[in-house]
Amino acid sequence: MISSESNTQIKEIAKLQKNARERRKKGLFVVEGIKLVMEAAKHGRLQQIYVSETAMEGLSEEAGKLVWQYPMEIVTDAVLKSVSETVTPQGILGLVRIPSYDLEEMIKDEKRAFLLLDNLRDPGNLGTILRTAEGADMSGVILSRECVDLFNPKVVRSTMGAVFRVPFYYTEDLTDVIDILKHRKIPVYGAMLQGSVVYDEVDYRPGAAIVIGNEAKGISDAVAGQLSAKVRIPMAGSLESLNAAVSAAILMYEVARQKRE
Repeated sequence: MISSESNTQIKEIAKLQKNARERRKKGLFVVEGIKLVMEAAKHGRLQQIYVSETAMEGLSEEAGKLVWQYPMEIVTDAVLKSVSETVTPQGILGLVRIPSYDLEEMIKDEKRAFLLLDNLRDPGNLGTILRTAEGADMSGVILSRECVDLFNPKVVRSTMGAVFRVPFYYTEDLTDVIDILKHRKIPVYGAMLQGSVVYDEVDYRPGAAIVIGNEAKGISDAVAGQLSAKVRIPMAGSLESLNAAVSAAILMYEVARQKRE
């Protein structure tokens, strides 16, 4: 049993929880709670399990069978709580291998429906967007390198498991990806306040990529200059803008709606 926060494994978990660079370097991230641990196992990404003493005693039969299939360490409640990023830890953590996807393969998807994120910074927004992208049946999510890390603990929790199911790709230059999409005859639309076209007046059925910009600054000038068109979401009252995740949801579901017709 691990009973010290100075244990090498525990220190490694703490680094992975706090540091995106460490996650990229090791190719690992941490999930918390039995639901996400089981989801990681289901998708073949789970590497190691850590269970607190108390949680070990209360595991369901299904969860109990799972933990013995993988390398597993029992730790004291205090030690597990020390590396947990949740307010009320469930007493189980998993070390998980980061998935990777090929951009070319993603773009070949027959749905031809993509979400592009330009310097999105809020973890809650990113997690919600990924979860919504699954619900709207998007082909994948493409992120600029400046976006918040997809495997930030807050992002992972808010995806509700979609982090294992939605293809994603980080790019060094979003404009290069836009060029590739347009070359494949996939128009790229940016959600902008100054958009000249109302979002539901566009025909997305042949294919579409939707760009959502930074929460404070919107879409960057470089990306805006590459757009096929700028679209806007009409708003009543005195609102200046909608939340990035809300805007993304409205646009993704409009793409999905048109494709079902």
